[in-house]
Amino acid sequence: MKYLPIIAMAVAISACAAQPPAGVQSVGTSQQSPKVVGQCIAKKWADKSQQQVVAQDTLANDLAMDVYVPGQQPPNGAAAIVRPSYQGAGTWVGFRAAGSDATGDISACL
Repeated sequence: MKYLPIIAMAVAISACAAQPPAGVQSVGTSQQSPKVVGQCIAKKWADKSQQQVVAQDTLANDLAMDVYVPGQQPPNGAAAIVRPSYQGAGTWVGFRAAGSDATGDISACL
């Protein structure tokens, strides 16, 4: 019985980790790594806009990143949210909008 609180805590934490961040619209999943997907999105936006794109690692080794829409800045700008898949292998991608819609460009990288 002394392990019951630890088990309950582990279940609660894993349930929270299996959900996309609040305020983020799910765009889709990819079988490619988060690094490849994030770089693809950044390149598409940079080529299309001819502006600098900010990509911010949120986990070490490019396992998760936020790719900001050209002209947007961390931490609250519009961004593609690139994370390891919440269910199985691959990558999950969402979009946090602040007056912008770039989901078509994101979908092209999935």
